[in-house]
Amino acid sequence: MVRRKRTTSLITPSPSFIRHFASPGKTPCGAAGYSLTERNENTSMQNKVERARRVSREYLTLRSTSRSFRAFSALMKTFSAKASEVPRKWWVIDAKDQVLGQVAVKAANLLRGKAKTIFTPHVDTGDFVVVINAEKVRLTGKKEDQKSYMSFSGYVGGHKSENARARRVRHPELLVERAVRGMIPHNRLGRAVYRKLKVYRGDSHPHTAQQPQAVKLI
Repeated sequence: MVRRKRTTSLITPSPSFIRHFASPGKTPCGAAGYSLTERNENTSMQNKVERARRVSREYLTLRSTSRSFRAFSALMKTFSAKASEVPRKWWVIDAKDQVLGQVAVKAANLLRGKAKTIFTPHVDTGDFVVVINAEKVRLTGKKEDQKSYMSFSGYVGGHKSENARARRVRHPELLVERAVRGMIPHNRLGRAVYRKLKVYRGDSHPHTAQQPQAVKLI
């Protein structure tokens, strides 16, 4: 079976199409109320036919343009950052008398790089964050006694649980670390982001050579 090529040809519009779409604008002129060009029927009909053909040609052009919209989308480019080319900064957060949730939110946003213009969801574009005075972080309400942390080793009798007060005494860095860990992706990207978090008890840290900038929490 031989296939014929589809060709697009302009069809001469019908008189009703001409009357509906191709009627030129009427300009008042004298007592008759219309321009002198409309009195000549032959010239008026030729103008109407030419106008109708131009309208139909523009209509076909618009239809072909709408169908080939994907060709125009190829000209649009979406920026995607590369992890090896992202400039990294160092920030320090003083958690003394600060709410644990607010400290974790600020640290997670800095680790992910949410405030940067080059932020890319699937790329690590964040900075390094140092949190000091982890043992002096504040919990609201009755979370100090009611909030519990559970761990399970997978073996029989390997279930362990403790409240926030006991964890503050035993390992206060875990309060901030686990709060931030729950606010970043739980995948390979999240593990790479989590490595840039440094939490210490006390007001001293071994990252003075990086000259971290202080972050104020509202």
